[in-house]
Order: sequence, then C-alpha cells, then structure tokens
Amino acid sequence: MTGGEAVVTTTAERDATVISLHGEVDEDDAPLLARALAQASEGGPPRTVVDLSGTPFVDSSVLHALLAAQRAHEAAGSVFVLAGPLHTAVRRLLDVTGAAPAFRMADSLATAMTC
Repeated sequence: MTGGEAVVTTTAERDATVISLHGEVDEDDAPLLARALAQASEGGPPRTVVDLSGTPFVDSSVLHALLAAQRAHEAAGSVFVLAGPLHTAVRRLLDVTGAAPAFRMADSLATAMTC
C-alpha cells in the first residue's frame, strides 16, 4: 500500500451491489477488490457500482481488476458502473491507459444507481 489504510467494502442498495474503495488502493489490496467484484458478477443484483470517490489513488493492478470485472459483467448481461467524482490521479490512470471508454461512468453514486 502506498499510504493510508485502504478499505474495500461491499453493500447492497436497492437493485445494486455497491463496492466502495477508501484510501490508496494498490497491488496489496487488488485481490480483495477482485474477489468482491467476482462475487458481484456471479449471481448478484443486476447492477454493480464501484464507488471510487473515496480513493485518491489506484494503481494498474486495480485497473486490471476493474477491466476484468467489466468484461465479466458484460458477459453476464449486468450493468457495471464506476462512480465518482474521481480524484485526479484515478482519472489520469484511466485516461493515460486509454481505459476510460471501456467503462460506464457517473459523477456520483446516486447517478450511478440509475444510469
């Protein structure tokens, strides 16, 4: 971890699984995130929202987990949304890698629940 304790939490809200990231999330935390994302895509509610508003930093291992989850959700016919607002470093990672277009994104958790 690059600083600050990272936390990955999963909650059920209406017809969605919400996975929230808090703190700086990196390769040490990516397996926990990947497990939460896999569980959400395997028979969970029809929508998974990843709330990134609480994390100022994610690394490429997190991006890899998010891309894998996007593919799994698409294959399952479920909705996968990244919710912000995104911190500058997180937005930069998505933009620099060219990954941003792969995701449905919303400016807030509330918007992500309906988009």
